[in-house]
Amino acid sequence: MYCIIVGTAYPLRGGIAHYNALLASSLATRHSVETITFKRQYPALLFPGTTQEETGAGFHADPAPRLVDSIDPLNWFSVGRLLREKKPDLLIFKYWLPFFGPCFGTIARVAKRNQHTRVLFICDNVLPHERRPFDNAFTRYAFRQVDYFIVQSDAVERDLASFWPKAITRNVPHPVYNAFGAPIDKYKARRSLGLMDDRILLFFGYVREYKGLDVLLEAMPRVLQHMRVRLLVAGEFYHDESRYRSIVEKHGLTDHVLFHSEYLPNERVGLYFSAADAVVLPYRSATQSGIAQIAYNFDKPVLATDVGGLSEVVHDGTTGYVVPPDQPDALSRAILKFYNESREEEFSRNVRREKEKYSWDNLVNAIEELAAHRSPPMPG
Repeated sequence: MYCIIVGTAYPLRGGIAHYNALLASSLATRHSVETITFKRQYPALLFPGTTQEETGAGFHADPAPRLVDSIDPLNWFSVGRLLREKKPDLLIFKYWLPFFGPCFGTIARVAKRNQHTRVLFICDNVLPHERRPFDNAFTRYAFRQVDYFIVQSDAVERDLASFWPKAITRNVPHPVYNAFGAPIDKYKARRSLGLMDDRILLFFGYVREYKGLDVLLEAMPRVLQHMRVRLLVAGEFYHDESRYRSIVEKHGLTDHVLFHSEYLPNERVGLYFSAADAVVLPYRSATQSGIAQIAYNFDKPVLATDVGGLSEVVHDGTTGYVVPPDQPDALSRAILKFYNESREEEFSRNVRREKEKYSWDNLVNAIEELAAHRSPPMPG
């Protein structure tokens, strides 16, 4: 099978780029695979970060061709014509924001005029956590061109069934991000980061309001009444950083919360996860979380909220704890229980067993099963 992946890829940065790199590598063990990426992913006005490009090493030695302009309709038609001529069996798009609906939908529609190519969307969300005007319209436009869908949680599967009932779907758990290296000794990692604390929790990734970092910060004073714990916040702020720092100042947490408020290059990610006792996901809303899958790669327990598909990955009392969202008291009790009952070693053993089912082979198998449906492609 000849597959082309269209979307974020190295030299662009972030979790979607990592996902597409690992997907391409796994597919390439059985099929012919190409990847094309954006020459402009977001207009500067809409991008809250410092740079859209990877600052460290990529997962692939060679950057993907940068062909797609997310806001230029003429470009969408030209890329679509290129793909129509290439005549892949399957075009694969990772779909996470309706902003890309017009771009992806037009490229797919033009490419499918060859009456051969089929289109697969791997959906992180059906509609995003942070809603905007035209989300429904843009998503419907894109979905009209899709032959097959893969979702990665029961929550997204339910959303898709409600929004697009005719979808041909497979539900495959989000694979583990296994390209950041193997776990390293916790205390060696801490020394490398200049940390000497006995207890360290990690909040990792882009900071957005729906991710609930403020809830975790409000939980910290309750924890510190009983034990010393250091919270390591590692990730670039896509929401007002001063708001979170003011919570730290209000509660006198300066000595207990360490901000590394920048995007981490790939080669340093393993240090932060290896240094932590557990990873905390205090989200207000979610579908699934790639951060949980990085944590599992490093055999780390996860303390998460019961939103979206998080409880499908984090098994309460087995690989971590699951608590109600937006409740600092409940989160603080889970943190204290984790340490008071010395659950780290047990949970880590369970994580090592649990993560075996989150393989990239399972995802490739699902793609092959969908592609085996040789009914005519949906009209472009």
